Amino acid sequence: MPRPQKHVFVCAQSRPAGHPRGSCTERGCKPVIDEFFRQWQARNLFTTVSIAQSSCLGPCHLGTSVVVYPEGVMYGNVTIDDVSEIFEKHLIGDEVVERLVAPADAW
Repeated sequence: MPRPQKHVFVCAQSRPAGHPRGSCTERGCKPVIDEFFRQWQARNLFTTVSIAQSSCLGPCHLGTSVVVYPEGVMYGNVTIDDVSEIFEKHLIGDEVVERLVAPADAW
């Protein structure tokens, strides 16, 4: 199997209710993760893109958080409706989806 050109990490961090940082699970990451996997399969990108659930990516207040490598682009507040655009523009077209980029001071 060839090495993927893009690696996508979707935060699936969970914390107890009331935790001060919150979590991407609390902010609805599960449907977003499911949509990434659905589109990955539908587009048959198994050899060029790797999709993985991750633990905390950092800026919990911007959940659902997604990071795309090798660029190291952090997306925040990603919803199901954004996944198709991330595939089309970034994963296929090599264009960052600027409106979703987490601010530099998010950390």
